Amino acid sequence: MNNYKKQPFIPAIQKTTTLVALSFLALACFIIAMNFKTIDVSPSYKHKIKAANLMQEAMRTLKNHRMEESIFIDIENDPNETGLVGSPFSLITTDEGDLDSKLTTLDPNFSAVIVELMYQLKLKAGDTVAVLMTGSMPGANIAVLTACKALELVPITITSVGASQWGANQVDFTWLDMESILYDNELISSRSIAASIGGRNDMGRLLSPSGREIITDNIASHGIPLIRKDRLADNIQHRVNLFNSVKSSETYDAVINVGGGVASLGTSFNLRLLPPGVIRRNLIQDIIRPGGIEGVFSKFLKFDVPGLHILNIRPLTQQFKMPFAPIPAPEIGVGGLYAIERYNVWVAGICLLVISSSVLAVGIHSKRKIRQHLIQHEPDSLL
Repeated sequence: MNNYKKQPFIPAIQKTTTLVALSFLALACFIIAMNFKTIDVSPSYKHKIKAANLMQEAMRTLKNHRMEESIFIDIENDPNETGLVGSPFSLITTDEGDLDSKLTTLDPNFSAVIVELMYQLKLKAGDTVAVLMTGSMPGANIAVLTACKALELVPITITSVGASQWGANQVDFTWLDMESILYDNELISSRSIAASIGGRNDMGRLLSPSGREIITDNIASHGIPLIRKDRLADNIQHRVNLFNSVKSSETYDAVINVGGGVASLGTSFNLRLLPPGVIRRNLIQDIIRPGGIEGVFSKFLKFDVPGLHILNIRPLTQQFKMPFAPIPAPEIGVGGLYAIERYNVWVAGICLLVISSSVLAVGIHSKRKIRQHLIQHEPDSLL
């Protein structure tokens, strides 16, 4: 019988053994590539850890103070039991508020977010920053001030005391009260140099006379100058003058706005559409519209002072892939904010090269054998 009929020619690329071997080789390379990973630690890792730990200690200190006063914690609205979530209504409540946003800023890792933003502005030890705060987001206030302490920045702060729902709106525990406790415990490096009532027109227009009196008495009890002019524009200019009394506006290394204070952002509705995070002069010029009163934040930006805008918390957490209103609060130092795990590109590349070379080698060998077989094959012998 003819040899061809006994042992038909099969090129290597079609042999089961070859295909199985290539499959096992590909699987092995895949397993190797999956298990060889690199961890890219954030350049600001040490400062982030320091800031987050400072914020955690600050929150613990404030909570202990509330416990000593036998204050009840609303577990339903404060599931992480921070003791720093305010009430839906009080005499110093200026506006509606988003509870989930307030809870998000009460995650100690939020201070690490502020550090990352400060790194983006290339702030360094000794730099002076103008800080505009309200009582609406005590968590964000703490995050900014602990980040400043971690980076050894010099914050010059002006506060509007009135607070929206769920913020520092307890009449016996305002933001100035919190700030004073943290300063006395050396958890932040400075206190506000002045404060206003806040709320509508920065003068508490929607508050009752009792509410306005509570705030002015609170400011006086802390020995802080009261900002209370007859017009919003005058209140804004007073803030600018106070900042200038420390150093010229254009020489500040950054301006930070926390919350939606009208004295900070002005009356242009478009400014409330500012994205959170780093803000430069060109962005503010694209948004601002004539006809409104210009706030302190945009005045600084027009001097080419870079800014940080801490509002609209959900998109800010999405930017850094942080959980929104987490229960419980995540562990400090965990997540992409601190380090990013990546596949090792070199190992993956080598594995790809090995597999590709193996397939190519088998293909070339099979082609050579097929050509050799066609040359040696005699068709007439099959007849």
